Amino acid sequence: MNTNENKMPKKSLLSAQIDLSKFEKATDEEKAQQDVMSESTTFFRDGMKRLFRNPLAVMSIALLGVILVLIIVAPMIIPYGYEEIIKVDGKRDRGAQNLAPFEYSELEQQYMEKTGEKLFPHILGTDELCRDYFVRVIYGTRVSLTIGLFASIIVLIIGLIYGSISGYLGGKADLVMMRIVDIIYSLPDMLIIILLSVVLNERLVFKPGTLLANLGTNMISIFIVFGLLYWVSMARLIRGQILSIKENEYVLAARSIGAKPARIIRKHIIPNCLSVIIISVALQIPSAIFTESYLSFVGLGVKAPMPSLGSLANAARDGIMSYPHKLIFPAIMICVIVLSLNLLGDGLRDAFDPKLKR
Repeated sequence: MNTNENKMPKKSLLSAQIDLSKFEKATDEEKAQQDVMSESTTFFRDGMKRLFRNPLAVMSIALLGVILVLIIVAPMIIPYGYEEIIKVDGKRDRGAQNLAPFEYSELEQQYMEKTGEKLFPHILGTDELCRDYFVRVIYGTRVSLTIGLFASIIVLIIGLIYGSISGYLGGKADLVMMRIVDIIYSLPDMLIIILLSVVLNERLVFKPGTLLANLGTNMISIFIVFGLLYWVSMARLIRGQILSIKENEYVLAARSIGAKPARIIRKHIIPNCLSVIIISVALQIPSAIFTESYLSFVGLGVKAPMPSLGSLANAARDGIMSYPHKLIFPAIMICVIVLSLNLLGDGLRDAFDPKLKR
């Protein structure tokens, strides 16, 4: 091989040619460094990648997805309503009381033999009032999830606003606002729910058939108590985050150019608390569902005939020895939802909390 081919031709005075002799070849270590460097990504995308590497979180997402599809699709397929009493050929079937799963009453069997028509099975049997139990569990799950979601939104909005203002202002304003939080934190939530239920039951009158009338004053009391009491933990958490973040240089730079406090909180501080907010909301939903369930279990839940998982479990206590499946199914649904949401919340914490990055 001719060695003259590796030599650079003579450079003219006005040429922009680069002299390769001034450069060194990259070492093997420098080449390997390119493989180690990660690609550019965003905070949310990076967190989601770590989340989907967590098998328990993925399993929780799959279970919650199945439950959501079930509560949306099942009422469209099953011909029974949650308050509908089983009827055969237009007549009430009194023999359809407390049927076992996938069992037909005598009247239904006679009707199928007579007409050759196959009736839709009672997947989880029926209750003491001859209503399809599977549909009631589906609607109870829908009510419990909806209550948990809306309660978490209420807690998030109030706690985020209150905690942001308290943490950003600091000083005497923060001292007064936190003392208010301490007072609210000491109030007994169960006693307030009972008192509100009694007062609202006498004061509020809803138009029959509306959503508020179906929920009843007990559930409205629960929403009010969530709005009045349950936001204090979120407010304390947000305040603690803002107290540490507001001393950073980028917040000082925003103040120096004349940015208003509301804009600084909205654009610079809250986005840096996003991981804590996501984790707190994810863990607040199962807490709200469990709270609604035990309130419904003691008779302070939704108004009959609207079911919730807690009220179904409460109604099943009387026949627990004869019909144990009526307590098992709503209890399993509560456990699956709460466990899935807790595992998902743990997965979100591991994925989005910067302190836990490996």
